[in-house]
Amino acid sequence: MNLLPAAAGARVLALGEYQPANVVTNDDLAKRVETSDEWIQSRVGIKERRIAGPDDSVVSMGAAAGGKALAASGLAPADIDLVIVATCTLVDQIPNAAARVSARLGIEAPGAFDVNAACAGFCYGLGLAADSVRAGSARNVLVIGSEKLSDWLDWEDRSTCVIFADGAGAAVVSAAETPGIGPVVWGSSGDRADKIYLRDDKYLHQEGQAVFRWATTELNAVAAEALRRAGVEPEQLTAFVPHQANLRIVEAIARKLGAPQAIIARDIVTAGNTSSASVPLALARMSGRGELPSGSLVLTMGFGAGLTYSAQVLEIP
Repeated sequence: MNLLPAAAGARVLALGEYQPANVVTNDDLAKRVETSDEWIQSRVGIKERRIAGPDDSVVSMGAAAGGKALAASGLAPADIDLVIVATCTLVDQIPNAAARVSARLGIEAPGAFDVNAACAGFCYGLGLAADSVRAGSARNVLVIGSEKLSDWLDWEDRSTCVIFADGAGAAVVSAAETPGIGPVVWGSSGDRADKIYLRDDKYLHQEGQAVFRWATTELNAVAAEALRRAGVEPEQLTAFVPHQANLRIVEAIARKLGAPQAIIARDIVTAGNTSSASVPLALARMSGRGELPSGSLVLTMGFGAGLTYSAQVLEIP
């Protein structure tokens, strides 16, 4: 029996991102629905977002972000033996996105599956990737969060169309002699599944105030537990990268974290809420700006429909 050796640890080797070219400002949306730049910024903190064009899809955006991460990792497509795509917006559910992304990137015969944990999806995928590497099921894993939320928006509903956007982010996770990805802390609250759902089976709907209360009162315990399991104190963090749901939510959770020195991801201001893509997209953009030097400790957290949540500490390569 030819088994891969188990690894002592797993770490993120490289990051990648993709955003559609089409920038939609708050003033652009004000021409379509009753809203304004001031109204949107005061409630969710968004100034602009990217909306996919007709040639952009969950698969194509995922492949673009994944290709950048793969190139930055220095690995060849043949080195990747598992591909995980986190998404909740794939229109054509069969076949899965992961197998199609793999084919576009020239990755032959990898394990390939999708994860739908909504906005927590990438963090779920990262946990699965790290566990697979440590167990010896894979050596190098490509994890992607890719969303085309614009396919599921009612563009006459100002409570949602001003928030959500499109994009993709990716990470290559590889075996390492020492851990670079902390234990995942994940869970769900299915009794509150009605807080974010598809209205009429086609339009994304959320109970904004209920989600806000949940995120700002219950998720700090998840962040604290992820730090505890990783053996990291809040003051050791270089950055906190939570799901970019709403700037008020991001800043409320950050205040309770007790890490005033940490850089707080505020990618939502120019990228909008991209669900499972938001954490890797923010990570890649922050890294690209030089805000996350090698060795940085970053607390990531995803949370959203399900309701689902997930958090872990990463060491940046």
